[in-house]
Amino acid sequence: MTRESMWIKYNPNPVGRMVQDCAVRAVAAALDLDWETAYAKIALNGYLMGDMPSSDSVWGAVLREHGFYRATIPNTCPDCYTAADFAYDHPHGVYVLGFGGHTATVKDGLLLDSWDSSNEIPIYYWYRKD
Repeated sequence: MTRESMWIKYNPNPVGRMVQDCAVRAVAAALDLDWETAYAKIALNGYLMGDMPSSDSVWGAVLREHGFYRATIPNTCPDCYTAADFAYDHPHGVYVLGFGGHTATVKDGLLLDSWDSSNEIPIYYWYRKD
């Protein structure tokens, strides 16, 4: 598998919309949920936390509740380590990448997103210890 072929188009939005719902898509993919269930979990969490559902702390708390941990990307090459690199380096497991304004899921080395975010630079990631 080449780094260029690691992106899989993933848009579980029930009507196929592209509506700035990357956190919902990422949580749905990471937790094997449908879009509606992921949306409800994140929205409820936002309500309880008094914050917007798109806030990293809100959707991140949903992942944390499901056994995920947050880690930062090493700063050895802050402008050159891409989502494609991360996917290539992580052929097993489930990860949610945070790019600072966008998020996507890597599952068993495949980048799941509604658009090809392979060249985006992740800042941090969520992972689950198995």
